[in-house]
Amino acid sequence: MGQLDNKTALVTGASTGIGLAIARRFAAEGATVYLTGRRKAELEAAVEQVGSRAIGIQSDVSQLDDLDRLFAEITERSGRLDIVVANAGVGGFAPLGEITEEEYDRTASINLKGTIFTVQKALPLLPVGASVILLSSSAALIGVPGLGVYAATKAAIRSLARTWAAELAGRGIRVNALTPGPVATPGGDEIRAAFPQSDQAAAPGESAAPTPLGRMGRPDEVAATALYLAGDQSSFTTGAELFVDGGATQL
Repeated sequence: MGQLDNKTALVTGASTGIGLAIARRFAAEGATVYLTGRRKAELEAAVEQVGSRAIGIQSDVSQLDDLDRLFAEITERSGRLDIVVANAGVGGFAPLGEITEEEYDRTASINLKGTIFTVQKALPLLPVGASVILLSSSAALIGVPGLGVYAATKAAIRSLARTWAAELAGRGIRVNALTPGPVATPGGDEIRAAFPQSDQAAAPGESAAPTPLGRMGRPDEVAATALYLAGDQSSFTTGAELFVDGGATQL
């Protein structure tokens, strides 16, 4: 018996990294898992890794037409969603004075707009007892030079988790934020690579001891916490923020 037997889950941004790790863990625990991603080849490879319980739907969360198509397919195939993980996100190096409108629009459209409309469009499919998990970031709490726009969008995610938990409590739907620290993922590598060579020491995870535990995290460690928030063990947990950051924001 898996912890998520007979559950149906959606994980956005699940082609690689944390999203893929969450999808794999959910499927291993018995859930049917819908994975989304913008790049077809990566998404197909992810579905193959997750296995027979995975369904891949190419989708860009910043495009509302894509989201409409995504939820129409989920409605037709499954008719419900017990778990929504709003994980899709991007980030880049853009210190104050060098922020472009293009960089702002790209980051805000995926991280913030994408999260808002993913959850809003999922609402008709969420039954009593459903769990919504929003991925934030430790960058929202720690001032990292060059990550102002990214950090602002992730701080907004923390706020949305509390607001939506209050709004949806009457429906018996739980909403929580999951906040990773420096984690070894392709997305994290992209953010670190965007830092100029002169600023590499300030990039997340680049210091000799990136967290009080002396190492970066692993995607499967974040996935384990997502499993807790998704399952019945957290049935009395809503409006919370769980940190998987090696103590980076607390110590």
